[in-house]
Amino acid sequence: MSTLKTAFTIIFLCFFLAQAQEEKKISIQLFQGTIVAGYVDHGAYINCTGPSVKYSRAGKQILLGLLPSIKIKQDRSTVKNSTFMPSLGFGATATFFGKFALQIPAFYVPKTAAANGSWKLGLGIGYTL
Repeated sequence: MSTLKTAFTIIFLCFFLAQAQEEKKISIQLFQGTIVAGYVDHGAYINCTGPSVKYSRAGKQILLGLLPSIKIKQDRSTVKNSTFMPSLGFGATATFFGKFALQIPAFYVPKTAAANGSWKLGLGIGYTL
């Protein structure tokens, strides 16, 4: 659960930086797009929406596409993987009220000696700039 807290902490920091930019009318934009944090496969993820097919209507958007991500998962085995791992997912992202995002991603987990490879679904929330 601590990895999920880490992911959401990073998202909220980005949110407050964006709000500070809007209030001060700074012309430099650090980020453009949608940033999302969520839960998948007993760990967390942070991503920015990538190339996608987008449908927009009256302040709402639905994106279906690739999700370049950083997966955050603590490995409990003897020989450990890194806690932060780059990953590419695929899924749908919906934005509401111009700023709020809800995402359902799918990530492929490769086979191991003990388990077959499989797709894992997740759920995330985020912020659109």
